[in-house]
Amino acid sequence: MTHAHTPAPSTATPRTRPWHGIMVATALPMREDHSVDYDAYADHVAWLIANGCDGVVPNGSLGEYQTLTDEERARVVRTAVEAAGDGARVMPGVAAYGSAESRRWAEQAAEAGAGSVLLLPPNAYRADHDAVRAHYAEVSRAGVPVVAYNNPIDTKVDLTPALLARLHADASIVAVKEFTGDVRRAYEIAELAPGLDLLIGSDDVLLELALAGAVGWIAGYPNALPRSCATLYRAAVAGDLETALPLYRSLHPLLRWDSKTEFVQAIKLSMDLAGRPGGSVRPPRFPLTGEIEAAVRAATEKALAEGLN
Repeated sequence: MTHAHTPAPSTATPRTRPWHGIMVATALPMREDHSVDYDAYADHVAWLIANGCDGVVPNGSLGEYQTLTDEERARVVRTAVEAAGDGARVMPGVAAYGSAESRRWAEQAAEAGAGSVLLLPPNAYRADHDAVRAHYAEVSRAGVPVVAYNNPIDTKVDLTPALLARLHADASIVAVKEFTGDVRRAYEIAELAPGLDLLIGSDDVLLELALAGAVGWIAGYPNALPRSCATLYRAAVAGDLETALPLYRSLHPLLRWDSKTEFVQAIKLSMDLAGRPGGSVRPPRFPLTGEIEAAVRAATEKALAEGLN
């Protein structure tokens, strides 16, 4: 089935920098044979922007980039840029085992017209601070703004506030996607690197990090419920707790799946239930079954029944 993907007029608010606002870490629609459905992906990108999101992050973990061929990975970026209608709205993930390969992916993103890139630290081994600094310096030479991604839970390399301040002083990064869930870090980052932009990295601490000064959200659950998530984010960053807190409580049973091992399958299942193109996952992942599937399904159906969309 071919999906139309002409970008609709955006309802998103203006941004001063390409990495600000709601940047959705896009799930990648796949057919039952595990092939990428590029038409569905293009349609999804345009739909997210038309429904209040500011941009997309292709080739993140939620986009199953580790399972893609080089050709698929490059085409996903080109598809996102074309569908978004503005490359500044696209922040491709450029993680790789080697710094040279990450730089090549950053160069590919720049050539495609992307406005920024998202970069994990070296994750083939537990890199020390010097190796981390060299890694980010090398990728920054591609000439596109680099957003660091701190996920020590998976990478075993912790971009502490002090190390982030060094990377920012090196002019290697412009922002950080903070995934640890430790809200205390927001204040230390602001003290040590006041010019470094803080981006919410896990959906289930959105309100806390927004109130702590975050200027963006690299988001998972807007893939399924973009309008409600956009309303929540904008109320949170505006300090409008009367709007934000009840909505946060309603969405939190779903938002917390973004931090769980099964986050890809959970968000894709929620997308399917919401009428969006989630589809299959590539091995070694398997579709959800049993109690986990039932929990995600129940939380999604409850949100939909409450009019969250």
